[in-house]
Amino acid sequence: MNDMVLDILKHCTLCPRECSTDRTSGELGFCQSSFTVKAARAALHFWEEPCLSAKAGSGAVFFSSCTLKCVFCQNYHISTLKNGQEISIKRLSDIFLNLQKQEALNINLVTPTHFVPQIIEALDIAKNNGLSLPIIYNSSGYEKISTIQMLKGYIDIYLPDFKYYDDALALKYSNALNYRQYALAALQEMVKQVDKTSFDKNGVMTKGVMVRHMLLPTHLDDSKKVLDMLFAVFDNDIYYSLMSQYTPLPLFDKFAELQNKVKKKDYQVLVDHAISLGITNGFVQQKQAAKESFIPLFDNTGIN
Repeated sequence: MNDMVLDILKHCTLCPRECSTDRTSGELGFCQSSFTVKAARAALHFWEEPCLSAKAGSGAVFFSSCTLKCVFCQNYHISTLKNGQEISIKRLSDIFLNLQKQEALNINLVTPTHFVPQIIEALDIAKNNGLSLPIIYNSSGYEKISTIQMLKGYIDIYLPDFKYYDDALALKYSNALNYRQYALAALQEMVKQVDKTSFDKNGVMTKGVMVRHMLLPTHLDDSKKVLDMLFAVFDNDIYYSLMSQYTPLPLFDKFAELQNKVKKKDYQVLVDHAISLGITNGFVQQKQAAKESFIPLFDNTGIN
């Protein structure tokens, strides 16, 4: 681990929570991550948007823990329970190269924020050893501009969530202050870095920004506001992915409103709203996406 990584992790402020913990000495902040990278799965992933996974699959690396930890997280086994295995930076670089050997279309960094310095070092090692795939930064959207700026020149495709418009919902479901402010500022930096969207001859995205928004049950109005704001700022310079895959999980009684799947009619209203705004660069999901079978097994596949 190089000196730059150690210096950053001695006073970790990678995410908006700015815990300032010394992760190099075993102190744990909100994400509960030490200085050592931890991941739970590295394999071909076929359930991303068609332009990202196609038939060959995206080379997804699922990192353990999270800086957001939403109460409804479908990946709670790794985001909250922290399942996974600790690995060296060198091992992470080898994982990237192994996915390339499996003919992955890209390297898909899933929930990577709290390991950004280590990932940068691993990418440098992998690229020096022949890594040439596009790199996807697949995050919750709750990011600091300074962290995204660290990634300039490393990331080809930014794939952030934009979960909430109403900050009260972000506080209720993710214990996150000023989510909208941070997510919008980070997204603007992502767009600035990427500049132009491009696809290969097979329609696979090689460069660009795609924003995901998952409709939550009973929160259609907030979802409309998210789209209103994003389209007003970015128009069709970004791609939009409207997700219906919300899967109810065991929750506390105070989140009873999240115990049901999204109503088909509500999702259709959201899609119609996107069309009425003029959104043309977008993806929608079929209803069968809302199944637990779409949640991968976090069994350390590809990590050992």
